[in-house]
Amino acid sequence: MAAIGVHLGATCACAAVYKDGRADVVANDAGDRVTPAVVAFSESEEVVGLAAKQSRIRNISNTVVKVKQILGRSSGDPQAEKYIAESKCSVIEKNGKLQFEIDNKFINPEDVAKLIFSKMKALLAYGIGQDSPTGKSNVLVYKLGGTSLSITVIEVNSGIYRVLATNTDDSIGGVCFTEALAQHLASEFQRSCKHDIRGNPRAMMKLMNSADVAKHSLSTLGSANCFVDSLYDGLDFDCNVSRARFELICSSLFSKCVEAIKKLLQQVGFTADDINKVVLCGGSARIPKLQQLIKDIFPTVELLNSIPPDEVIPIGAAIEAGILLGKENPLLEEEALFIECSAKDILLKGVDESGADRFTVLFPSGTPLPARRQHTLHAPGNAASVCLELYESLGKGPMNEESKFAQIVLQDLDKKEDGLHDILTVLTMKRDGSLHVTCTDQDTGKCEIITVEVAS
Repeated sequence: MAAIGVHLGATCACAAVYKDGRADVVANDAGDRVTPAVVAFSESEEVVGLAAKQSRIRNISNTVVKVKQILGRSSGDPQAEKYIAESKCSVIEKNGKLQFEIDNKFINPEDVAKLIFSKMKALLAYGIGQDSPTGKSNVLVYKLGGTSLSITVIEVNSGIYRVLATNTDDSIGGVCFTEALAQHLASEFQRSCKHDIRGNPRAMMKLMNSADVAKHSLSTLGSANCFVDSLYDGLDFDCNVSRARFELICSSLFSKCVEAIKKLLQQVGFTADDINKVVLCGGSARIPKLQQLIKDIFPTVELLNSIPPDEVIPIGAAIEAGILLGKENPLLEEEALFIECSAKDILLKGVDESGADRFTVLFPSGTPLPARRQHTLHAPGNAASVCLELYESLGKGPMNEESKFAQIVLQDLDKKEDGLHDILTVLTMKRDGSLHVTCTDQDTGKCEIITVEVAS
């Protein structure tokens, strides 16, 4: 039974097979290791991948791109509304669901994604050496495509993935960088040829294709040439873009990426010092400027990029699927790998500037164990003691006294006329669920320690 990993991104899809102790990406019929996540529809067929991407210029209104950004969303969702406004393919709400309207037919986003996975299935059949792969895969795909594609999906605790995906902006990616560059090229064409082509879908798609090639080149070269034959009204377009110019054009997008990383750290209660290694994944992680910005956030950590960023997720999924199948030991073939996770949210009670209670989630439910968190609690300087209270919750309803499971008191603090007490709280949760808490007054070094054992 084969172990496979499949990743559907906003712009590309990639598949890997784990065998003989290693995971390898399967190339598509064009020899490329990643396949454009693009589906083009016509009266007689659906085309997926590179051919669909290349035909966008002639078939733009019937070509679906970035379907991942709308999967599982409904009208009214800000990202869905943004997608609908920007999509060249008509998107409407029908029977309470968002659907693509193509040639008077209504197609669900899930069906579009299913076509992409069918394409990946065909690639995997070649990689596995079977006509119809029925292997197991460590893939989470919005609960779709598993049965119909004859691929058994092993579902590792979804909380692990939720921690990593909480409120991240999936719209920041390679397409956005390409679009920003294409808009700049349109301005250059208007300046030199006196024609504004921004309202011409065909011309803009030609620029998008050229900008996409240039963006990839700028990841390794200092400049790239953008040439489009007969861009508009028989006029050719030729422009050279330097890496510095590209970075300036996309400066706002780089800022959004940095903000998303910082926001995620805040949501999970981490600081940059808590991170030991950073794995770069996604095609945009090839951009040198973005790599440098990530390095600035985590100056002391190692950036892991020995594997091409757009291949990391499928390779990692294939390896984990191989582990789950017991590839290293045939005797473990039928056994499952269990990962201990926290069952509930663990929160620390504090007080905001207005005096109202404020709860900070330190361990979201589903956090892989063991885990360590630290948090600095601020208390009034005139207080001689500080009580720290810990609560647990399933995320339903407000906190109450019944939710409190532990408290720790720091006494005999030196009063401060001005300023606040800074109490550093370090929490370590072991695999068995027990919690070790250390509270230290940063000014005096006074410390209290408790251990909360798991209830039998």
